[in-house]
Amino acid sequence: MKCRLGCGACCIAPSISSAIPGMPNGKPAGMRCINLSDDNLCLIFGAADRPDVCSDFDATIDVCGKTNQQALILITELEQLTN
Repeated sequence: MKCRLGCGACCIAPSISSAIPGMPNGKPAGMRCINLSDDNLCLIFGAADRPDVCSDFDATIDVCGKTNQQALILITELEQLTN
């Protein structure tokens, strides 16, 4: 499965504990990453300072579902289950 352009669920739903450009303390769950465009595209995709947790993320049907809305719901649920 490939990421759906304009989804952005993985940049909103999970908490990220590592530093992100513009967010030195990471980001809490449910907060939009500062590097997510208004069109839900990663502004630092492919950049050397993009966190490993972001570049290592693999979209899968069980995590991302079939729609952007499903992805947001599923990743939010996974975040809650792992806290």
